[in-house]
Amino acid sequence: MLLWLAEFLQQYVSGFSVFQYLTFRGILGVLTALLISLVLGPWMIRRLNRLQIGQSVRDDGPQSHLSKTGTPTMGGTLILAAIFISALLWSDLSNRYVWVVLLVTALFGAVGWVDDYRKVVEANSRGLPARWKYFWQSVGGLGAAVFLYQSSSLPAETQLIVPFFKTVAVDMGLFYIALTYFVVVGSSNAVNLTDGLDGLAIMPTVMVGTALGVIAYLVGNANFASYLHVPYIPGTGELVVFCGALGGAGLGFLWFNTYPAQVFMGDVGALALGAALGIIAVIVRHEIVFFIMGGVFVMETISVILQVGSFKLTGRRIFRMAPLHHHFELKGWPEPRVIVRFWIITVMLVLFGLATLKLR
Repeated sequence: MLLWLAEFLQQYVSGFSVFQYLTFRGILGVLTALLISLVLGPWMIRRLNRLQIGQSVRDDGPQSHLSKTGTPTMGGTLILAAIFISALLWSDLSNRYVWVVLLVTALFGAVGWVDDYRKVVEANSRGLPARWKYFWQSVGGLGAAVFLYQSSSLPAETQLIVPFFKTVAVDMGLFYIALTYFVVVGSSNAVNLTDGLDGLAIMPTVMVGTALGVIAYLVGNANFASYLHVPYIPGTGELVVFCGALGGAGLGFLWFNTYPAQVFMGDVGALALGAALGIIAVIVRHEIVFFIMGGVFVMETISVILQVGSFKLTGRRIFRMAPLHHHFELKGWPEPRVIVRFWIITVMLVLFGLATLKLR
């Protein structure tokens, strides 16, 4: 939005040409979203407290969590507001990738909001029934997949890029739609499963989102893409602004969500952020690298799958409790130790994922 204004003013004041640089607008995206989160955060927490929109805690989990009962939730609304305002201000709104990411994020956020509202406000422990939750997630995932497939103009836009190899690119055809669906929906639910401790999900989301922003910039630049032997996809660089906004909004939210949390993001934040990461990974054609960088999300999801499968097949549990972070809590790890160690793991995985760009 402001990019159009800057382009108009550029003909009168040459200094406005600086807004043409993606890196500059990406930085502005970070700062704008961060400022919005920090300024609106206290007001939102007071508002949620006044409306008595508080978290309910399972009594079969770690006993230390019982003190979290009543902590305001649905704080993900703050994250999404900061992201959308910042991205709409500084992005090139003629870019189709920007709108795909915004619409997917909005739809998944709406699904999470309804689920949170029913659980917290209406006191319905079931929330949004699983069949409807997955239905609307599927609508979002498949809708984005079909649009990206139909609007693709280059072979690289629908190829599966394998890291560590310079020339390995698998033509997927219609399987691209299935892969996109599973990446978006799977990522959304994986982040949601990880969101169980104070700050546990938001910091890995910020780190992975920032790394995807770096990849988007490189993939959208013909020179860098050629040098690194990654596919060049015009227009993806514009996602730097969205990724910057995600990082800034996430850090601002972490100010209030860090242990002991003053607010939780809820499904409205977790489902939306997970879907955003997934669709960006698909657009920049780095799903496998995303799988590596989001290893914490993957571990949490696999722990739930293994736990449920083992109990149904053998009647025994593999972990003391799933998702995985609760297992370590029940082993005696203090909550901050679990959180920070999972953050450290994410740092290492993100760095390794970025290293694959050169190891080809």
